[in-house]
Amino acid sequence: MRTDDRKTSATPLTRVRNLGILAHVDAGKTTLTERILYATGATHKRGEVHDGTTVTDYDPQERDRGITISAAAVSCTWDGHRINLIDTPGHVDFSDEVARSLRVLDGAVVVFDAVAGVEPQSEAVWRQADRHGVPRLAFVNKLDRAGADLDTAVTSIRERLRAVPLVVQLPVGREDGFTGVVDLLRMRTLLWGADGDPYGEGPVPEALREEAHRRRRLLEETAAELHPAALEEFCTRPEVSAGTLATALRDLTRSGEGVVVLCGSAYRNRGIEPLLDAVAAYLPSPADVPPVRGTLGDTVQERSADPGAPLAALVFKVQATATGRLTYVRVYAGTIRKGDAVLDMGTGRGERIGRILRVQADRHAEVDAASAGEIVAVVGLKTARAGTTLCAPAAPLVLEPPAAADPVVSVAVEARRSLDADRLASALARLAEEDPSLTVRTDPETGQTVLSGMGELHLEVAVEKIRRAHGLEVGVGQPRVSYRETVARGVRGLVYRHVKQDGGAGQFAHVVLDVEPLDEYADAGAADADAAGGTAARPAGRAGGGFAFRSTVVGGRVPQEYVRAVEAGCRDALAEGPLGGHPVTGVRVTLTDGATHSKDSSEMAFRTAGRFALREALRACAMTLLEPVAEITVTVPDGFVGGVLGDLAARRGRVSGSTSRAGTSVITAVVPLAELFGYASRLRGRSQGRGTFTTRPAGHAPVPAGVTRQVLSR
Repeated sequence: MRTDDRKTSATPLTRVRNLGILAHVDAGKTTLTERILYATGATHKRGEVHDGTTVTDYDPQERDRGITISAAAVSCTWDGHRINLIDTPGHVDFSDEVARSLRVLDGAVVVFDAVAGVEPQSEAVWRQADRHGVPRLAFVNKLDRAGADLDTAVTSIRERLRAVPLVVQLPVGREDGFTGVVDLLRMRTLLWGADGDPYGEGPVPEALREEAHRRRRLLEETAAELHPAALEEFCTRPEVSAGTLATALRDLTRSGEGVVVLCGSAYRNRGIEPLLDAVAAYLPSPADVPPVRGTLGDTVQERSADPGAPLAALVFKVQATATGRLTYVRVYAGTIRKGDAVLDMGTGRGERIGRILRVQADRHAEVDAASAGEIVAVVGLKTARAGTTLCAPAAPLVLEPPAAADPVVSVAVEARRSLDADRLASALARLAEEDPSLTVRTDPETGQTVLSGMGELHLEVAVEKIRRAHGLEVGVGQPRVSYRETVARGVRGLVYRHVKQDGGAGQFAHVVLDVEPLDEYADAGAADADAAGGTAARPAGRAGGGFAFRSTVVGGRVPQEYVRAVEAGCRDALAEGPLGGHPVTGVRVTLTDGATHSKDSSEMAFRTAGRFALREALRACAMTLLEPVAEITVTVPDGFVGGVLGDLAARRGRVSGSTSRAGTSVITAVVPLAELFGYASRLRGRSQGRGTFTTRPAGHAPVPAGVTRQVLSR
């Protein structure tokens, strides 16, 4: 059913769907988005990634590289439902963009390649959706490819994602002969023509009838195990009715207990309409999700998706365009109108809404208002950043912002001409504003401007954007990874007295600290790294575990306000470690004793004491250098496996798995990120251009002693 979006009146909240398209790179997200826009009548020509004619990949770099770099929002209507859709990047370097999008979405469609099944980034975005509690559907794409197998893909979903797949379709035909699907709920066949449009409906073919009934019964059994209404019918009737089964699928999808699996070929335009029907039937509307929770001071407040409630909206993306600054917001409660005054909780300043735009990738349609449940772009906000809460001035509230990932790769950037230095600084500041996973700092020792991001491609895209958008010639230094330092063996009872008397009120603070590793792996990890002789140790999932502080002081020897000051001083000391000035992580500090002076003690004195005490303690500890590591999945023909394994070993890689299928081997290994620079060209050379690989961050791991000396001597 095709509906013209421009003729649609205001849509009830229960018929709004905010969803994202998630997947591994090249699984077909953007092509699927194009087919959804075409099927719903939002576009009248199917765009192609390889032709650079897609709606959502409108940036010149996206079209040149053939990948999605930034999340793009589009809207369409289907069967009376408004679908606000965000096409997200699939490359691991842009995973932070996916996380920011998931923060404001109510549902998602996760796309899987029917040949490859669950790939590394598929698993990563699935875990991100788990963390945000986003219900999702699975769409097994590319069933027209050689080697495509729905059952194998479903098995990988069950085993790798620990999900309960609820398969509601059976393919008609295999590979090039794939022409349609059997709808197992209504036991009907949907067939598409050679061009994929239109589709016809008919009975289940005789050759597939027995298999269809077997799979329908398996679907009923799985639903009955998880849903009471389906269980009741399963036990008392010959079969579960389509209505009861649909209700069970909706409830299981929204609770996250199961995932409905559909299939098709986005490129051939087959399977799109049933997917849209499933989006409308199973994914939640803004009215179905729990009220958004926010804080005001120490109190927690909830606001439901009520257009008449006080405004609560979250900024999740900022984009600088030729016509002005666009601020993308999700409205959770209330209504935002053109000309309204809103409060920016990030800065505490008031702002005024200039214009409100309904976004169609790089095209915009102005609207007068946007109410709860909608995703729109706003013009006129000057200070709002990603993660900022916008609310009614009379009813302030702070919503939880999306967490920004820590950058792992850095390059030095400089303007080719000294006259362009100020322009470069401005361009870098704008980049960091648009993408919070990019950070810009000045190296205090060299004076260089350092740009840090999530990977080589991430930084390459950022630098190219400066060149294209601002017309600047930029020089780029060798990429560097972000090391960390952690405590392998701690110290106890370190005493530090801070006494300063130079006329007038003095400063006095006496503290006693215990410093120890926060993670259990620290001692063994450092030893493992040394013993491995150059092999990466197992990754530490939380980069050493962060920082924990506690006080065991009794008898009021250190007042509580001074305890907080000591903690603040310790956090100051974590900025630079004793090994090489890298940030320190994985540390637990315990304040065990202390003393004060009736006149000279102050919060400043105890903060200073905390800072210098921890610095001294870290110098006394046995410290370990940590480096970022990545899980790499290499796919090569069987004849090249030996060379690839040897190269991974030379890069200090630790192979964790290897599988072979149809003459192709898939090797999984954990490799230090610093050793992966330039790996693409090396792999092409060792596999005659037939090898491919993907990576994803896997935390940090201890650096072997020999490599540590090399890093610290640079």
